[in-house]
Formats: sequence, C-alpha cells, structure tokens
Amino acid sequence: MGDRVPAELPAVSLGDYAARARAVLPRDVWDYLAGGSASEVTLAANRHALDRVAVLPRVLRGVDTVDLSADLLGRRYAMPVGVAPMAYQRLVHPDGEVGLAAAAGAAGIPYLASTLSSTPIEEVTEAGADVWFQLYWLRDRALVRDLLDRVVAAGARALVVTVDVPVLGRRPRDLRNAFRLPPEVVAANLPEGRDALAHSGSPGESAIAAHTAASFAPALRWADLAWLRQQVDLPLVVKGLLDPRDAIEAVRVGADAVVVSNHGGRQLDGAPPSVTMLPEVVDAVGDGCQVLLDSGVRSGTDVLRALALGAAGVLVGRPLLWALAVGGESAARDALTVLVAELTDALTLAGCADLAAAGELRTLGVGDK
Repeated sequence: MGDRVPAELPAVSLGDYAARARAVLPRDVWDYLAGGSASEVTLAANRHALDRVAVLPRVLRGVDTVDLSADLLGRRYAMPVGVAPMAYQRLVHPDGEVGLAAAAGAAGIPYLASTLSSTPIEEVTEAGADVWFQLYWLRDRALVRDLLDRVVAAGARALVVTVDVPVLGRRPRDLRNAFRLPPEVVAANLPEGRDALAHSGSPGESAIAAHTAASFAPALRWADLAWLRQQVDLPLVVKGLLDPRDAIEAVRVGADAVVVSNHGGRQLDGAPPSVTMLPEVVDAVGDGCQVLLDSGVRSGTDVLRALALGAAGVLVGRPLLWALAVGGESAARDALTVLVAELTDALTLAGCADLAAAGELRTLGVGDK
C-alpha cells in the first residue's frame, strides 16, 4: 500500500500517503489515527471484506466520458464522496479542519465537521465547502441545543448524528501510549474547560477516553433522535448503523440518510465489516432514505463497489488525514484529485457512464446480485 513509493515522487494512490504520514507523525498520534478497538479484528475485517467484493464489468457500452456527479441530501456534488467526520485534525497538521474543508470545497464534495473538531464550526464553514455537522450527543442537553443553534447560524447544510459511541471503544494502542492531546489542540466546539481531561492522564489510561466518558451521554434513545428531528430544519443523517432494523427505525423518526458504519473498527470489535451489511440496509430502507457507506474505503474501486451494492455514496476518512499530515491542505487536494482519477478509471473500465449505471452492476462475494 505505497510503502515502496519514494517520498519525493507524487502519490498515485491514497495508500501512498499512509507510509509518508507514519514517517512524519509522532508514534502516539499515528497509533491514535491508525488503531482500532480491542484486538482490531473489525478494523482489519473492513479491508478484507471490501477486497472480497468483485464487480462484474460490462463491455461495449460506448462509454467515452464519465459523469461522477451525485445527488446527496438534495444537493449536487462532484462525486459520491464526503470527507468523514474525524476529531482533532490539528493533531496532524496546523491546517487542520480548515485545510481539509477547503480541499473538500475545491473538490466539490461535502465535508463532515466533527463535534470534537479542533477548530470552531464557524471557522470551518468559512473554508468553502458544504459542511455537514456531525453531532455527538452530550450529557448536557442545553449544550446540545446551543451547539445546534451555532451549527445552523454558521450555515451547515446537514446534521449527522453519530449513534454508535455510547462510550468510546477500548483502544489498546491509546492505553499503552497513555495518549493525550497536546496543549494547543482543543475540543474547540465545547465550552472552555470541557476538554481539560483530554490533556492529562496516567500511565495505562487514555485521556481521550476519559474526556469522552465525561462529555458524552451513553443512554441515547430513539426518542432523543425524534426530539432532535424537531429542533433543526436540516437534512438529518444517522451514522453508525449496521442492523437493518435500526435503519428502518431511523427512517421512521425522519432520517434523510443513514450511514452504514462500524466507526472504522474503533467501537465494537467483532462487529461485522460495514460493507457486508450494506446490501441488507439498502433493501430494508428502500426509497425511504439514502444510504452511505463508511469504514475502510481506500480507493475509487471501493467507491464503485459501494455504488454497485446500492449505496448513494461513501465517506472517506483516514486516507485524507494521512494526506493532511503529509502536506496540509495542498496534499489533501492532491489526494482528492487522485480519488477522482481512480473513480473515473473504475467507472470507465466497468462500462458505466454515470452512477446510475454503476448501481446496476452485478457483484460477487458480498451481496451477490
């Protein structure tokens, strides 16, 4: 995955950024980004499952040019990709969230800003991308209400509620490293002092986990999601579903989209790879809402796999953080240019002039059709 690509040569795949990022980041930061929960079984399974999806190409379709554009949540984007929500992006580069959001804006795709962003939402929305705000449910509902008001005032285009983090998954790499945030990186969307726990810790403990436990409400229920639906007149996305029954319930409470995700293998270890549940969720919701795939997406071929299995689009996370670490906004722009080239090539070779044609392809392996 790019280990043999000399650093002075241009990256030609998203994987090329991984080894370069590992070389420039402190070990504990790399482990925080790359690691998963428990034995990291689900982390590895995400990749293995995607590699098992074979796409049956069509030929002699007269494909000369390819249209990558996608309708997501009622808006038109340059390709069916969003930047996954990821916390504390200034950990890897001073450009942080603003740099990655600007790269997304230049690529014409949405940027999902995390509750645990190291840059305030008001600054992220000024970077030039369509911003979808990712919400972690906080213990203080008044604080949730205040945050929602800020998100709307800042011009966010959608609200994405992450529902698979009642508590932070036990992440051995962070525990071994006694991982904590450096002083200059803060949870910028939370009131002053709320992130103090994230900067201090003891051997064998994760300061990030302690901060999350103190800040997040573990007992989120469907009624809370229904309440949220009434508070904000924005498209609502529910992220972190694997069971089709939960996807049906999300549609019932008013979700406009669901994201099939196991949190990149960072929550319940032993949960299934996201892509294995994608076809069942797509079948369960029907026309009730859009379905996106998250966890393990590393290439244009993976995007094609998701489209062929019925997804409206995907979220890409770690590879874009690798690129940000290597060269800030500029490298993130380059990485998204690589992804455009990969997806264009994959669609062309599969005989697809557009995303609708990709959705009609047969697959073998996962979700045979």
